[in-house]
Parts: sequence; C-alpha cells; structure tokens
Amino acid sequence: MATLGVNEAERAAIERFQREVIEPSMTSLVILDFWAEWCGPCKQLGPMLDKVAADYADKGVILAKIDVDQDKLVAAQFRIQSIPTVYALFQGQPVADLTNYRTEAQLKRVLDQLLAQLPVKGEAQDLAAEVEPLIAIAEQVLADGDAARAENIFSQIREMDPDNPVVIGGLARTMVETGKIDEARQLLEPLTDELRKHPAVSRAIAALDVASAPASDVSAEEARLAANPDDHEARFAIAQARLAAGDRDAAADELLEIIARDKEWNEGAARTRFLQMLEAVGLEDAWARSQRRRLSALLFT
Repeated sequence: MATLGVNEAERAAIERFQREVIEPSMTSLVILDFWAEWCGPCKQLGPMLDKVAADYADKGVILAKIDVDQDKLVAAQFRIQSIPTVYALFQGQPVADLTNYRTEAQLKRVLDQLLAQLPVKGEAQDLAAEVEPLIAIAEQVLADGDAARAENIFSQIREMDPDNPVVIGGLARTMVETGKIDEARQLLEPLTDELRKHPAVSRAIAALDVASAPASDVSAEEARLAANPDDHEARFAIAQARLAAGDRDAAADELLEIIARDKEWNEGAARTRFLQMLEAVGLEDAWARSQRRRLSALLFT
C-alpha cells in the first residue's frame, strides 16, 4: 500500500492495517469488513460476522473491521464504493468477495470452500495433521481384524479431537464389531443431523443398523417361501436372519432376489437394506464393489 504523500494519521492507519490485516493474512484467512457507524445494514451484518469468525477461529479465520470514515485511505485503496463490503484476504491478497453472503449458512459454506483450497494454518489444521495418521493406524488395525485394539486407539484419538466425525464414526464401528451395540447407539444417537450426514458417521449408523438385525428362527418363513417364491416378506425376514448370523453373502442373495422380482416392493425396502449392508462394509471394499455390480446388473439391464 502506497505511503508517499500521506499525513501522520494516514500513515498510522496504514501501519495498523499492515499489522492487523496483512501480517495475519500470511497464515490466516482474514474476513475484512468495511463498515461505518451510520450504516444500518452494516450493523445488521456485523453480529453474524462476529459469530462466524468466533466459530472459525480455531480454523485460522480472523475478522478485521475497517471504518470507512476513519480509514479513508485504506477504503480508497480497496476502491470501496458502498458498504457493507466484505472481502476474504489470504497472504495479503483478496481471494473472495463475501459481500453477498448475508446468512450464517451461506458464509460458512464459502469459508469451508476457501479453507479446503488454501494452506491456512490454525489450531484445527494443526490438530488434523496430528490426528490423520492416527486414524489411518486405527483403520488398518480394524481392517486386520483386531477390533478391540482399534477401539482403544479410536478412544484415545477422540480424547484429542472429540468432535471429529471421522473419529466418532470409526469408534462406533469398532464398538459394533466388538458387540457393544448399546454403547455404539449411545454414541451415535445424540449427534446433530449435520454430523449424522457425514460419510464416516453415516457408515457407522449403517453398520449399527445392520448389526441390529434380529436373529430369529425363520423356518416358518422358509416354508412359506418354498410354497410361494414371491413371498417377499418371508424372503426379507430370511435375509435379516442371515445377516444377523453373519452370513452377508446369503443375505445379499436374498435381497437381490427380491429386487429382481419386484424392485419397488415395500417402498424399495430390499434395496435400502442392501445398500446399508454395502455402506456398513465400506463402499470401496472389494466385496461391496462386487455386490454393487450385481445390483447394477439388475437395475440397468
């Protein structure tokens, strides 16, 4: 920012801007709010910006406010023509115009996008860098079949990062694997709708639902099915029983047979249960991929 021909007050404003905005923006994402005391819309927007900045502080987001009446030179440098005007700055450069994002949800959405693209450094990013390799270790231990040890690792990671949905989902899946169904349910049920939509948590919920399939004697249903191959209710009960017994191949076969005979039976219950099984295993798992191919062959050929 040019300083030639400026008075002492303007020089002080420039130095303050350098210290409070430009220097922090080298590692942080700065929300720069141009406002004035007489501006009604500015006063309406201000509390929302304060709240979002506070919510994102640990992610390396800082809020700086520029009073266009007091810091006219700074406002002129940014060619501010109307207020409120809000920019996002990183490493001294504007990276987004946030002026039109007037709700908390809108602003958080664009901040999430920026933080995913820029090497912003905050406490959350530092914690993520520390936690990610530990999560990978826990997942590998679980994949190797030692669910009890994986549960212990995930529990320790959760002490470090209690709100991480990947950690919560992983811990819940280890609980399901070790037969702690009630504990897994207690962990997952209080989560917000937003957290429940996270892929890691959604997978854990699917695993819990699959593990909760009732184990029962289905000899009567087998007799019904032998008499009527289109008795989908009986076949679905048999699939549930096979799943409860740990025979996912047999469960998949029965569910796919229902889908082959009537894709829309019971509002697509067989397909929903089938997809839950795949999600519980992990959509990138080799078994899940092969079963998805079987499903696609039924649906699209």
